[in-house]
Amino acid sequence: MTVHMRRHEYDHEVPWSLPIVVRRSKTNIARHIDVLEATARAVVTFLDDPRTQPEGQWYEAVEYWCDGAIRKVVRRGDGQKLEDARALGCVSVTFGGTEEFGPAEALVLPPGPVDPLPKELKKLQVGGTEFPDEGGTSVTADQAIVTIELSPLVTLTTGKAAAQCGHGAQLAYEQMPAEVRQRWREAGFNLRVVTPTKVAWAKTDRPVSVVDAGFTEVDGPTETVRAWW
Repeated sequence: MTVHMRRHEYDHEVPWSLPIVVRRSKTNIARHIDVLEATARAVVTFLDDPRTQPEGQWYEAVEYWCDGAIRKVVRRGDGQKLEDARALGCVSVTFGGTEEFGPAEALVLPPGPVDPLPKELKKLQVGGTEFPDEGGTSVTADQAIVTIELSPLVTLTTGKAAAQCGHGAQLAYEQMPAEVRQRWREAGFNLRVVTPTKVAWAKTDRPVSVVDAGFTEVDGPTETVRAWW
């Protein structure tokens, strides 16, 4: 499978984004950490999908989006609204869940301009996407091919953190050696999201660093996520 290295050095006159929709059930809500890990897995699964490869139906849209800033927007929905978004065509990943909390589900749709949006996406909410922050990752270091680290210096909503973890997973996918990428693919893109201590964050240097521009929630430029394998 061909993986094109992206430069992400400029933006388009009309910005494009990668739409992500997370299921937020009122009766079986997922944990914050499971939403982050499901979203990161879903982004990489989308990028690895045959439909994003040359001659695939999403290829040109993905190439155009990746030529600019790799903007991602996370929305939330459930019930018919979620199914309407799903019907547009997407990659879906379900992950996690405990006795008390339901599994997380993330849909990744083909990228497009931030405006106008399909009506199925426009009616979904973006801001204030929060999930219960109950416990850490259930994925062990031995199980995960990739580890995504959230900065302990900033506080993000679930939606914003999910987008940042998606960035980290995408850059790891693009930058890692081909043999590591194949091993990750065979493992179902298994990953874990952790938050190191401030001391550990200050002392480590990872191959992937995500610096947010600061349009929402944080003052930019701010490093939000690192990733390693």
